[in-house]
Amino acid sequence: MNFCRTESLIDTVTHYCPGCGHGIIHRLVAEVLDELGVREKTIATAPVGCAVLFYNYMKCDIIECAHGRSPAVATAIKRLLPENVVFTYQGDGDLAAIGMAETIHAANRGENITVIFVNNAIYGMTGGQMAPTTLLGQMSTTTEAGRGNNQEGPPIKVCELLSMLDGVTYLERVAVNDAKNVIKTKKAIRKGFLNQIEGRGFSMVEVLSMCPTDWKVSPLKAAEFVNIDMKSVFPLGVYKDEDGQ
Repeated sequence: MNFCRTESLIDTVTHYCPGCGHGIIHRLVAEVLDELGVREKTIATAPVGCAVLFYNYMKCDIIECAHGRSPAVATAIKRLLPENVVFTYQGDGDLAAIGMAETIHAANRGENITVIFVNNAIYGMTGGQMAPTTLLGQMSTTTEAGRGNNQEGPPIKVCELLSMLDGVTYLERVAVNDAKNVIKTKKAIRKGFLNQIEGRGFSMVEVLSMCPTDWKVSPLKAAEFVNIDMKSVFPLGVYKDEDGQ
């Protein structure tokens, strides 16, 4: 077997920093679309954040959304075009800060869409401010002494939060810090898309990802931070699976 570029990826250089996890996640999403044979009927939404140029890298229809509004836009697209495969690609600021209301209500309604949620615990594009998922004690440009439990409050655990909603079909938290976890992430993304194709309802895959630039560490140290620090706060695993498989 020869390793080659999957068909759904555009042959171009991305704008992501060295060691960033977005490129890995893009590859996994593209592979799943190709393997399921749904690329030509797939419509995605691009967020405001590090992945704002997502539409430059994938060979499927992609619409740029106002900050945080991807679930609302995806809801409209899926209701108008129910035979299409519709997914959102969002960071922690886009999904869990300005877009939290859209996320919760789309999930609660059981909208038949797939959400790819990239959690790197920081605002990457805007220079490293605290995100809803920034860890307690983690330094950022807006928490120079580290995020505090009393002033900023603890990080929001999105999978745990959404797991209480009846409309949610599937929630899984995975990571891309090493090869073993990359394989698990692809399986989770595949399941998230299959649930939609089979009409099961709202699915979200949360992916713990690296941000060496705004964490101010090397790519190797960033992978270790995901493995040790982030996983202790955001445990990996399936949080809800109505299909049970």
